[in-house]
Amino acid sequence: MHLAYPAVLSALLFCTGLYGVLARRNAILVLMSVELMLNAVNLNLVAFDVWLSRAAEETLHSGQALTLFTIAIAAAEIGIGLAIVLAVHRNRGSADIDKLRDSAEGRGPDDPDSDAAASDQAGQAGPTEQAEKAEATA
Repeated sequence: MHLAYPAVLSALLFCTGLYGVLARRNAILVLMSVELMLNAVNLNLVAFDVWLSRAAEETLHSGQALTLFTIAIAAAEIGIGLAIVLAVHRNRGSADIDKLRDSAEGRGPDDPDSDAAASDQAGQAGPTEQAEKAEATA
């Protein structure tokens, strides 16, 4: 088998994963797209390892060893990523990446500055507002 077949398949997988990372709004779908990209890298590592082992007399299988490390890193990444996504979903009620980005930048409803300003307005009225309240109650 030619080296071009797994290389083209790997490129298609990687491009699909890249599109998923850039276009999706759901955090779980982004994690799945990252996994697709890692699997494309694994396919390339194994394909080049097999191709190079045919040319060399001594085979070290370093591509397959790197693939095992990549699989271990991918498993750890998906475990930690899903834990973070579940914690965010429990706190915010959504796993939408745009909403998380907006709240991190201080434009969302969970902005501590807007909560402080609202409590200042409700709890500490100015002198004219206090006078109006006193007149209304009297």
